[in-house]
Amino acid sequence: MKKRVLLISHNFYPEPTGIGKYNGDMINWLVGHGFDCTVVTTYPYYPYWKVQKPYKNRWYKKEVSTDPESNGSLTIYRCPSYVPADPTGKKRMLQDLSFWTSMFWVVQKLILFKKKHDYVITVAPPFHLGYLAWFYRKLKGGKLIYHIQDLQIEAAQELNILSNQKMFDLLYSVEKNILKGSDFVSSISEGMIKRIEAKAGRGVLFFPNWTDTAYFFPIGDKAPLKARWGYHADDFVCVYSGSIGEKQGLENIIGCAEQLKPNPRIQFVICGTGPYRQKLEELTLNKGLINVKFLPLQDKAVFNEFLNMADIHLVIQKGNAGDLVMPSKLTTILAVGGVSVITATPGTSLYDLVENYNVGFVIPPDDFAALAKIIGSTAETSTAEQCKNSRAYALKFLDIDNVMNTFLQNISK
Repeated sequence: MKKRVLLISHNFYPEPTGIGKYNGDMINWLVGHGFDCTVVTTYPYYPYWKVQKPYKNRWYKKEVSTDPESNGSLTIYRCPSYVPADPTGKKRMLQDLSFWTSMFWVVQKLILFKKKHDYVITVAPPFHLGYLAWFYRKLKGGKLIYHIQDLQIEAAQELNILSNQKMFDLLYSVEKNILKGSDFVSSISEGMIKRIEAKAGRGVLFFPNWTDTAYFFPIGDKAPLKARWGYHADDFVCVYSGSIGEKQGLENIIGCAEQLKPNPRIQFVICGTGPYRQKLEELTLNKGLINVKFLPLQDKAVFNEFLNMADIHLVIQKGNAGDLVMPSKLTTILAVGGVSVITATPGTSLYDLVENYNVGFVIPPDDFAALAKIIGSTAETSTAEQCKNSRAYALKFLDIDNVMNTFLQNISK
């Protein structure tokens, strides 16, 4: 008998980055392997912070499809929710509340009128969706898997997004109930797992983000790729591609570009969208920098070529982010054999990855002078060894078939 999976999450396909991308990949893989999957989600909005066409976010919508080869099926329930154009901490809390409320009725319908799902997966953030999954499991059955992509409460606290200590005490108490009430808890990095285990008092599964190593692969000749995006063959192109938010600390790229302005060969690309992009563009304009270019998110059809165009990739985040998040962009960078400059502190998962596998360079967070120094020196040396190591790491640890098969084995125990 085919297994049935229910996913409850804010984010889902066709969102191109972050949690939505990985949720879409996971469900697509399960359907392709004969699972019957149901997704309760909202309309795609991330990372643009507005609902994307052709969706309208006016009412509920049901989408149904079947894989003709595997006979797996997919049913998507999209629920309306508030999407703030300027996602401050308080506005994001309102968004989470609106989504929880609109999803509740769909989950209740599944409990009353649909067959039981064998697995109920919920993805944090937002962390409180675990209560909806727990509600379903309590009344209907199935195994509850609570998967953590970001440590949302810690991030809000340590990045000073919220400052009310009584509110944090309440949030941690709610989260602890979810952690204890789940059949399995999983997360994406060893550093995050250690933090979750410390506060939950239980074991946590390693369920890392993955990449499609067949679709994303190294391309040897960068010259025609650079020409496609308006650069010379001998330009040294430094690329940041991903969400442009406050937690990334991307103003350090602008400071770095200002220091390296005397070397016109070194060029910077900031590719993506997000609430912080306008501030970065204004900062770049005020400093009169012509070595920084802003691009929109690139379509998947050209994304492999775009990533291969880069000589160095910038994986930047603020120091107080620590092991609160693991940048999802890194998996695809490794798949194309990309070399990264990563900001991380000793003892974090990102730091250990670079040190143990030699896939790039690690520097302290929030230090644009150090960033400028490593980029300047790397522009004059070969990174062939790191390129080879990155691709090898992706093939061994990040292939989606290996990751998903291991995950299914773990939750079947």
